[in-house]
Amino acid sequence: MSTESVNAPGTTLAEGHAAVLGAAARSSVEHEHRLKASTDRSGFVAASLPEGVVFAQDAEEVAEVLRRASAHRVPVVPRGAGTGLAGASSARQGEIVLDVSGMNQILRIDPEEQLAVVQPGVLNAELNAAAAEYGLFYAPDPASTAICSIGGNIATNAGGMRCAKYGVTREAVLALRVILADGRELRTGRETIKGVSGYDLNALMIGSEGTLGIVVEATLRLRPLPVQTATVAAFFPNVEQAARAASAVVAARIQPSMMELMDGQTLEAVDAALGTDYRSRGASFLLVQTDGHGAFLEQDVVMEAVSPFGICERAVDDEQAAALVTARREAIPSLEKIGRVSIGDIGVPRGKLAHVVAGLEEIAERTGVRIFTIAHASDGNLHPMIVMDPEESVTEGPPKVALGEMFHLAKSLGGTLTGEHGIGLLKRDWLQEELGDVSLETMHTIRAALDPLGILNPGKAI
Repeated sequence: MSTESVNAPGTTLAEGHAAVLGAAARSSVEHEHRLKASTDRSGFVAASLPEGVVFAQDAEEVAEVLRRASAHRVPVVPRGAGTGLAGASSARQGEIVLDVSGMNQILRIDPEEQLAVVQPGVLNAELNAAAAEYGLFYAPDPASTAICSIGGNIATNAGGMRCAKYGVTREAVLALRVILADGRELRTGRETIKGVSGYDLNALMIGSEGTLGIVVEATLRLRPLPVQTATVAAFFPNVEQAARAASAVVAARIQPSMMELMDGQTLEAVDAALGTDYRSRGASFLLVQTDGHGAFLEQDVVMEAVSPFGICERAVDDEQAAALVTARREAIPSLEKIGRVSIGDIGVPRGKLAHVVAGLEEIAERTGVRIFTIAHASDGNLHPMIVMDPEESVTEGPPKVALGEMFHLAKSLGGTLTGEHGIGLLKRDWLQEELGDVSLETMHTIRAALDPLGILNPGKAI
């Protein structure tokens, strides 16, 4: 990128950065803020730091930042809670980070229409706590629900633990207010459940990783809280048996609200972090929940499907059920206590779960990389997690080789490179192989139409 601005002759790049940083009431060039904004939870380590961070407080500030960035050709990296797992919000020298985590207001909850209007910095768990007061909940449920934000969920089309029954983020977003690269405001979607006027720009924005515009407001669909929930915990002699049990539940035509798998290594890490003893009960774990009026009838079908593969039991009360869910939610934080974690995100047809977990074990043995596996087993989305020493890099050496082999394994089974975390920086090397030239060219055309100067999150997603 040139050090001279095209739109403002004689203006240096440094002056352009200063102009963008001055667009909001609060910004920083302090080292600690730049360091924090340089990466996310992906395990990616940035080679350099961004020039500064803008802490936007409202949509008008976001628009002014982008107007100035467009005028001075300054690249902007949008950032929410920073919990992403693909390096999509990482930033480097020459870039300005636009942090919207301070835009964290729940603007409206409409219990009659069962919707909420929120700013992008609202945490997933905060929205659920507010919705619960009306007997409602927000269905997308990443394991990081306590710390991830709605804006980040939208940017990556996040899924989570309840997505098999209730869908991923895209199914919960009715409308968006988006600031485009040049500062113009775009409104997509509507507050009605149905609507097919024009192209579906709402869906286009969801999962675009901040490359098409920056979400400043979202209208989200809420659902009634389940009248009852039934929980099954099952333990198996190996992870392949757990995967076969999960496939058996799917084959039984049951629609669990949650079906989560963890391998033995992950159970050991959770036990060490929480003081539990799950690993002593088996070498892998499957957590299945059903909900609604027929929850306990469906639980009987789950027990029948799972029992041939391992030892299963019903949670006796809500407290035990909550403890089991907590164990699953704490899987990644538990692994972060023993090393630097890079989290894979492959998806395969649900009937191929046993094949893919066996393949992951072979990849670990062949590359010498430590791979811990958890999965949203009800929709075939696995998170093989590489745990590295602090000085190791996921972008080179055996970890990079292992990431590539994970993708090729998924592809060989009819699967995908990413189920819910996005491409970011870490997976671009394999994107063309999955999508093909025509698809990628079409995406580049769309991106260039909305951001002709290429200032929005450059180098990410596609």
